[in-house]
Amino acid sequence: MDATNPAPLETAPAPLEMRPRRGFSLFWRTFFFLSLLLFGSIVAWLQTFRALESEPRAIQSAQQLASLVNLSRAALRYSDSIARVSLIKTLADEERVRITPREPKDKYELFESDELGERTAEELRARLGGGTVVASSVNGQKGLWVGFAIDGDSYWLLTDPSKIGPSRNSTWIIWLITAAILSLAGAAFIARLINRPLKQLSFAASRMRDGDFDASLLDEKVATSEIREVNIGFNRMAEQLSKIEQDRVIMLAGISHDLRTPLARLRLETEMSVSDADAREHMAADITQLDAIIDKFLDYARPEPPRLERVSLNAVVDAAVYAVADYEDMRVTVTIPDDMAVLADEVELSRVIANLLENARRYGKTPETGIALVDIAAKARDQWVLIKVRDHGMGVAPETLSKLTRPFFRGDAARTAATGAGLGLAIVEKTIHRMGGVFGLANTGSGGLAAHIKLRRN
Repeated sequence: MDATNPAPLETAPAPLEMRPRRGFSLFWRTFFFLSLLLFGSIVAWLQTFRALESEPRAIQSAQQLASLVNLSRAALRYSDSIARVSLIKTLADEERVRITPREPKDKYELFESDELGERTAEELRARLGGGTVVASSVNGQKGLWVGFAIDGDSYWLLTDPSKIGPSRNSTWIIWLITAAILSLAGAAFIARLINRPLKQLSFAASRMRDGDFDASLLDEKVATSEIREVNIGFNRMAEQLSKIEQDRVIMLAGISHDLRTPLARLRLETEMSVSDADAREHMAADITQLDAIIDKFLDYARPEPPRLERVSLNAVVDAAVYAVADYEDMRVTVTIPDDMAVLADEVELSRVIANLLENARRYGKTPETGIALVDIAAKARDQWVLIKVRDHGMGVAPETLSKLTRPFFRGDAARTAATGAGLGLAIVEKTIHRMGGVFGLANTGSGGLAAHIKLRRN
């Protein structure tokens, strides 16, 4: 075994290092579609309201202005020069209407600032004649200017632009922003209300996946009938799975325990009654293998959750490597930074490393030398520690990788040269999941199988 000159591991990214695809949660997707629907409805409603309200408002404003112009025109036409001056002064003081002569050199801007202004100007020209001019400023002075003629003389009538109505753009924007904010708040509330049962169901399913059946119970008294039925069905399923899990544990533990006694008795009888040393050695080896298989059953049936604490990865790996140091058919290389610690159960993690080393020794021997060359490496990434245990054997078929962690599954003949219970990798995966980690298997580019472990960094 060589632990001082580590060989370089594969440089290709491990499956556990690849970042998962980011996506929208169900809450944000529901919120987005509700907001889009509400915002579209608000815009459609505003446009419809403006279209239905603009025409009557333009006609009413044009009628008022036309009446004001006609009254001013009639008063000026039938009054003498002295009375005309007094009339103009009275209109300016009391009605805020100023009448001035219109000069050919006057510079003006047409009153067509928005849809309402254009429609009002058209209506005024239709009522007062084609020569009527509606302007927003004359010679730089802002206001509502209406140009008309009296017996060939041209005049300007200046009045308050509010007679048509205040500028509507800012009003509509304020209403639109207010409605949008209220709609977004309502959409967020509705989305949260809709997705709350799904979030609770997702949490309960995750707890059930980790074996915590008691924490996975859902409320069976919710008001919504469909959700209540789903919760009741989920709880009954959790109860059945819990019972099945308990029965499985009791069955495996009982079988394993009951087999231990006859095996011990058989070992004793073999040692005492078999005279042939070679036969006695083979029979003892078979009994030892059966005893090891029983240990695998007990490990797989262990129901207690692990106790997570700060564990020195260096110490765990060194202990596991020391246990196989005397094996002549195995060489282990370790590449782990100093003071590497993970959040795990020390006993469980030791069992995981031991199982992986045993699996590599059995099935990962190099075809040329018949020796299992095993590389163990680890590195920290963000809040996780990535551990890699690989051999330099023949690997496995790609379609077999996902099946290797199934209980009692055997791979192809290349990796089944030794006998066993078929529980080693299943125990490893189950143990890693119980410690809140991730476990995966992959073939390496240069040959051999690599086991990838992802545990929380302490």
